[in-house]
Amino acid sequence: QVQLVESGGGLVQPGGSLRLSCAASGSIFSVYIMGWYRQAPGKQRELVATVPNGGKTNYADSVKGRFTISRDNAKNTVYLQMTSLKPEDTGVYYCNARIMTTTTRPFGDDYWGQGTQVTVSS
Repeated sequence: QVQLVESGGGLVQPGGSLRLSCAASGSIFSVYIMGWYRQAPGKQRELVATVPNGGKTNYADSVKGRFTISRDNAKNTVYLQMTSLKPEDTGVYYCNARIMTTTTRPFGDDYWGQGTQVTVSS
């Protein structure tokens, strides 16, 4: 059993900053790509940023230059540092990770966190 637990959401004024964290725990053999997605009210879930295990990070155009994704492999944790936040960044932010829990499934499975609310408003 694997769990992803997010933290760090909240209410912030435009131009402010927030840092999200997501820790994976459970029967983990290896963690592959980790990432953040978000869903605004009435909209589909969209990619925010991803970070492979030892590869190049990837960002949605709307957050490039403002958000930074990073990970701590020793802690199976992924972070999202968000700066210069805008009202359009408001939404529920979900952590995602592809995790191998057994060598019989070497490509792993996708896991999702429960989501954390980010509201950017004055």
